[in-house]
Amino acid sequence: MERIVQGTSPAEVIRQLQNSDGYHITNTARDLSQSDFKNRILLHTDLLAADARERAGYFSLEITGGASVHVDILRKQVDPFLKLDILRKKMPTTMFQTLCRGVNLFGYRPYPQNVIRFTVKEFAKYVDVWRTFDFMNYIPNMQAVFEEVGKAGKVNEPCICFSTGPEHTDKYYLGKIQEILDVTGSDIILCIKNHGGLGTPKRIGELVDNIRQKYPDLPIHYHGHNTDGNDIGRIVAAVQNGATIVDAGDASFTGFYGPAPILSVVQTLKDLGYNAATIDEEAVIETSEVIRDERQHYHAFESQIKGFQPTVQIHKLPGGAMGSSLEQAVKGGFLDKMPDILHKEMPRVQKELGNYWSVTPGSQILWTTAVANIQGGERYGNASGDLRNLLLGKYGPFPFYEPEDWIFEKVLGSDWKKVLEEEGGVEDISDMDIDKEKEILADRIGEEPTDQQLVLYLQHPNDAVEFFKFEAKFGKVYVLPPSIFLHEGGFEAGETISFTDHTGKEHRVEVGPSIKDEDGETSVYLNVDHHQRVYTFEPELAEGAVAKPDTISKE
Repeated sequence: MERIVQGTSPAEVIRQLQNSDGYHITNTARDLSQSDFKNRILLHTDLLAADARERAGYFSLEITGGASVHVDILRKQVDPFLKLDILRKKMPTTMFQTLCRGVNLFGYRPYPQNVIRFTVKEFAKYVDVWRTFDFMNYIPNMQAVFEEVGKAGKVNEPCICFSTGPEHTDKYYLGKIQEILDVTGSDIILCIKNHGGLGTPKRIGELVDNIRQKYPDLPIHYHGHNTDGNDIGRIVAAVQNGATIVDAGDASFTGFYGPAPILSVVQTLKDLGYNAATIDEEAVIETSEVIRDERQHYHAFESQIKGFQPTVQIHKLPGGAMGSSLEQAVKGGFLDKMPDILHKEMPRVQKELGNYWSVTPGSQILWTTAVANIQGGERYGNASGDLRNLLLGKYGPFPFYEPEDWIFEKVLGSDWKKVLEEEGGVEDISDMDIDKEKEILADRIGEEPTDQQLVLYLQHPNDAVEFFKFEAKFGKVYVLPPSIFLHEGGFEAGETISFTDHTGKEHRVEVGPSIKDEDGETSVYLNVDHHQRVYTFEPELAEGAVAKPDTISKE
C-alpha cells in the first residue's frame, strides 16, 4: 500500500488506515530513551539513525514530548525545536509524533489554557501526530490540546490509559472512548496507552476486539512497554483483534522497561500471516547497526537493576518511571527496601487511592507516597503537596471511588471536610499575561526572545533561562557525539579530542593549560578547529559574596 507521509491531512490519514491491508508501526524512540536511558539519548545518535529510519516506512517516529522536552534543555543542552527542525530536514516524509500530558503539556503541573494553546501551536509546526493522555482519563483535561491540534491540521491521537483490576472493565473504557469522540469527532486515532505493560495478551485482545465491535471504523494504536518481557504477546493479540498501529523500538537500544524490538514484532506477526504495511526490514536492521556502537556511551543512564520485571503486574510502575525510581533508591540508600516498596506498599497505596492510572504525574504520587510510607513509618504521615492536590480533586474526579475518610483526615487535617468544601475541585487556572512574561524573559536573557524560546520558558522558567544563557556562551553543543558529551572523568591538559559530527565533518579540540591568577580566577584555553578560545571562571565564593559574571575571550 502507499505510505502515509508527513503533510497528509488527518481525514486522509484516517481513510488510509481504515483501508490498510496490514498493520503499521510507530518507532517510539522517545519512549525508549525515557524508559531505558533516562531520556539521555542525544540528537547526534538520532541523526545517525535518521536516514535508515526515514527509509524504514514507519507510520510515525515518536521523537519528542513527555519529559524529553525538559531534559533536552536541562541535561542535553539542545533546543527541542531546533532538534525537530534538523531531524525534519533529514526525514522529510516521516510523520513526527509527540506524547502530550494534556493540561500538564510537557511539564509536571497544570498550565493555563492560553499557555497550552500557544505551546501546541508552536510544536504543531513540526509534530504531525499528537498522542495526548490524562492520568485520570479525565477528558476535559485534554480538550484544549485536541482543539489546537485540530486547528493546526494535525492528527489527534487521544489515549485511554489502561490498567488492571476489577474496576477496569471494557464497559468503562468504551464509555471513555465515547466521551472522547463527543469532543473530537470521528477523524482520530485511538491509543490504548498501556504505559506499564500491564495485563495479559488475552486481556488486551479482548479490549481491542470490543472497541472494534462498537467502533469498527476507529483506527486503534496499541502502545505498551516490555517491562515483563511479554509485550510482543500483547502486540500480537492487539493486531489479531484489529489494532491498526503498534509501537516498538530499535533492537540495538531496547532494554527492559521500554518498547519491544521492531524486527521481533515484524517476524513474529509475519509467521502468523500479518503484514507490516510499508515496512522495509533492511532499513530496520540498518538502523540498529548504524547506532549499535553508540550504546556503550550511555551505560551510566541504564537501569541499576537488569532483567525483566514480571512483578510490574503487581506494582504497576510504568516503564518511564522504573529507571528513575531505581536510581532514586540507590542515591537515597533504600535499594534494599525496594521489594517492600514495589510488591507490598505500591499495590496497597494504589488500591487505597482509587486504583487510577500509574502514569505521569499520577505515578510519581503513588511512588513518593509508597516510599514515604515505608521510610517514614506512619502511613500518609508525610504527604506530598501533589497527594494533597489529588485528594482535593485538582487533577479531576476519582474515576471509580474515593479514598477512605481516614486518608483525607491524615493528609488534609482534622477539618478535612471543610478544607475539601472550600478548596476542592478542578483548579480553574487564570490565563497568563504572555506579553508580560515575554518582557520578563527578554530582561533575563538580554535580548528579545523568539516565540519558541517563550514556549520553553513558560513551561520551565528557570531551566529554560539557564539553557538560553548556556547556549549563548558555549554555542550549539549538540554536534558533540556521546563519546565526548557524556565522557566520564574530564579531559587532561594537553589532550587532543577528535571526532566526526553527524554531517561527517571532522573536528579537533586541543585542551590547553588551565591557569589560575592571584585572584583565584581560572582561565581554560581551548583550541577548537584551530580557533583559540579562553574561558575564565571565578573561584568559588563564600556564602553571601557577590560573583562577577564568567567571561569569554576569543583570539
